[in-house]
Amino acid sequence: MAIKLALLLVFFAITVAIGLYCRRHATDVNSFVLGGRAVGPWLTAFAYGTSYFSAVIFVGYAGQFGWKYGVAATWIGLGNAFLGSMLAWIVLGRRTRLMTQQLKSATMPEFFGRRYGSKALKLGASAIVFIFLIPYTASLYNGLSRLFAMAFNIDYTVCIALMAGLTAVYVVAGGYMATAINDFVQGIVMIGGIVAVVLAVLNSNGGLSAAMASLSQVQDPAVSSAPGAFTSLFGPKPLELLGVVILTSLGTWGLPQMVQKFYAIKSEKQIFKGTVISTVFAIVIACGCYFLGGFGRLYNIDVAKSGYDSIIPTMLQSFPPLLIGIVVVLVLSASMSTLSALVLASSSTLTLDFIKGTIVKKMDEKRQVLVMRVLILVFIAISVIIAVFQYRANVTFIAQLMGVSWGALAGAFLAPFLYGLYWKRANRAGVWASFLFGAGIMILNLLARPSFPPLLQSPINCGAFAMLTGLVIVPVVSLLTKPIERNLIDEAFECYRGKIDAPVKKAA
Repeated sequence: MAIKLALLLVFFAITVAIGLYCRRHATDVNSFVLGGRAVGPWLTAFAYGTSYFSAVIFVGYAGQFGWKYGVAATWIGLGNAFLGSMLAWIVLGRRTRLMTQQLKSATMPEFFGRRYGSKALKLGASAIVFIFLIPYTASLYNGLSRLFAMAFNIDYTVCIALMAGLTAVYVVAGGYMATAINDFVQGIVMIGGIVAVVLAVLNSNGGLSAAMASLSQVQDPAVSSAPGAFTSLFGPKPLELLGVVILTSLGTWGLPQMVQKFYAIKSEKQIFKGTVISTVFAIVIACGCYFLGGFGRLYNIDVAKSGYDSIIPTMLQSFPPLLIGIVVVLVLSASMSTLSALVLASSSTLTLDFIKGTIVKKMDEKRQVLVMRVLILVFIAISVIIAVFQYRANVTFIAQLMGVSWGALAGAFLAPFLYGLYWKRANRAGVWASFLFGAGIMILNLLARPSFPPLLQSPINCGAFAMLTGLVIVPVVSLLTKPIERNLIDEAFECYRGKIDAPVKKAA
């Protein structure tokens, strides 16, 4: 217990110190929300990765999908690394950095409002962010609470209060820069932790070969009657696995807290370095998590009784105290980094896109920063209340709402954001159609799931369907409706017209 507490206290001290150090740099909106658009590639890449992979991934998804698909769940990690990280940086990074600076937008709703010339679009996007980001925030606490209960035998509510309070201190104090620096520290902890955990689990099962041999003997008629299904290349249900890969990988392209990382990077020249760092980070963390979860069936776990979230904690409970302490700090790091990104995105969106200019007509820089700090506390408090209420009352509706959050946000925003960066013909009608379809189909999935086709009854598959369909809806509706005013298009795309000097080769 002393070892575990010592690790936590050191972690807490570093986190708070960074927040207080960055306080003097978070004096205006640009520095508080975007770190002054001067964040280097290492900090940006780690901020992207740690916001991507939280306790939801490590405890929830890794356990659940590892149980369902065996070691084939590693494909999800590979998808996260190459589609959700590398390709996202290549396709979105440079253009996002340039166009958001050109349009002077600090949030995704503000980007939509200025890129498409519509205040209504900005307000609509703000509403979607507020409705679906808060339940997603609340979902971060569950996986952490199980590990804390295993390691320290303390109440769920205490775990939530501890994580929420610590996150509030450094985000309120230092804004984005404190979040980015803490994400870097937390990312290093996550890398070391996941490598140690994977090696320990394999070692406890006789090594990689012995663990794979044991897993190949596991059969579950309810999943597949084929022998060795959980060690096969694509697992027992390849089509479902593909849906998970699409949602968890392509989904990041439309999530406000993820895309906002590109706004803040120092310059477009830093994009390549950030791409490499982010991809390597994702390979280690995501592949490590899902590969680890694939061995869950080697342990005596009653999933029907205790749920998927019990799989990873059960696998780790026999570890020595030092390793358990590292795991707790690992998951705490992953959860806090994601929580900080979510509440910063929520507070900045509500302040800059809804309150400023709509409710309060005039707000100076100092007042905007103050409102954002207050809202960070409010959003963290709301997420704590939702999480505790859902746990105490076991309200399944809230848990289901958390499950559809990612699909609704990415389904609504991915296509309008991507086409907004690349295609001049994308217009307001196409964006509204994507907003309504993406958020609408996920709400219907929540309320009337049995009426959906079997493949789309899963919120994960439905979310993947919403994102892919949005990529069709935006261009079709845009081509059938009135284009945007030419001056708005010219202003937005002006940032891509910089002169590029190419070296001249002498003829032989």
